[in-house]
Formats: sequence, C-alpha cells, structure tokens
Amino acid sequence: MAEQGNTPNSYELTGTDTEITYSTTSFSGQPQLTYRDQKDQCSFSGAEIRSLDTEIGQQVTVTIEQIPDLHSITLTVLIPTINLDGVESRFRTRAIFTTRRSSIGGPRLIKGALQSYRVLALRGVARNVDF
Repeated sequence: MAEQGNTPNSYELTGTDTEITYSTTSFSGQPQLTYRDQKDQCSFSGAEIRSLDTEIGQQVTVTIEQIPDLHSITLTVLIPTINLDGVESRFRTRAIFTTRRSSIGGPRLIKGALQSYRVLALRGVARNVDF
C-alpha cells in the first residue's frame, strides 16, 4: 500500500479504443509498457522504452512500427509528476503518435513535413506497486 507522498511507479491509461499500461520497474527491474488498440497489441521492456524528464512531465516513448524507406511510428505518453495522497491518484494526460516519413535517398527527397502527429486524450490511474 502506498503511503502519503509516495511517487507512483505504475500507470494505467485509457482512451478511445486504447489501453496503455506503463511501469517504471517490474519484477525484472526493467520498465514495462503495453499498448493495445482495436488492431494492435505491443509489449515493450527495458531499452525499448525511452524516457525523458521535461518541464511538462516525463515523456515515455516507444516505437510502434518501423518500415524502412517509408515511415516509423512512435508513441509518446506524457506522464505528469504525481505525489500520491493515498493508494492511487487519477489524472488526465495525452498520448502523441508521431509518424516520421523516411526515404532511401534521405530526408531531402521528401516534400512537405517529415513528421505528422495524432493526439489522443487519456484518463489515467497512478499507483505505487511493490514488485
């Protein structure tokens, strides 16, 4: 059970037809992230998960799809800084899907924007879980 002032290490996020779970640690000691929507289900662990602390919170990023000479799609979840006051804390956040276009000839051969974005609103529950 979490005590007052604890920082969460487990996050359950839901949005339109989407579920994301993220743990900063696990039984193996590595972070874990799972992503599920209507057509895909992906699991990531360890170095597959990139985390960056920023002024807007922690940005947690994974690569959902990578097709050489076409595009890559990343998922970035914004995790706000949360001080638990009890067992869990509810919050709202966003996920950003970034599609980055690529070409065998390099980025100069691509006309227009190299990145496009889709933003998904999420509701989350943060907890401190003993692993």
